[in-house]
Amino acid sequence: MDQVKDTLRALVRISYDGKVYKTFRGPKAEERFANEVQILRHLEEKGCPFVPRLLESDPAQLRIVTTSCGARVEHLDDARTKELFADLLPYGVRHDDPEMRNVTYRQTDGRFCLIDFEFATILPDSGKPDHAPAS
Repeated sequence: MDQVKDTLRALVRISYDGKVYKTFRGPKAEERFANEVQILRHLEEKGCPFVPRLLESDPAQLRIVTTSCGARVEHLDDARTKELFADLLPYGVRHDDPEMRNVTYRQTDGRFCLIDFEFATILPDSGKPDHAPAS
């Protein structure tokens, strides 16, 4: 497994089969874990095509396993970055950490994707049935 990130808040590794393993640690780890699980489930239910899919969640180990959304993006202009995070709003989610470090590029379909939803917010009225526009 390749280690991608090792910080106070999380350890992230990618397995050789492309799964992403994120273990939460540090301040409010349980809360951040629960929030990311909730957000990823919500986005999957809404059919959001540019975020990871939650494959497993283990509350005892504070670990999630997701699909990979490609490689981190090193350079992107501010306008495009803001546009990418705004693309979440029709799916009822505000990212709340809209930094380039949370943008990836998936070569398989040429799509920019968003990751790291531990601080994201589900917006009011986002539980209503709707059909979010495809990006």
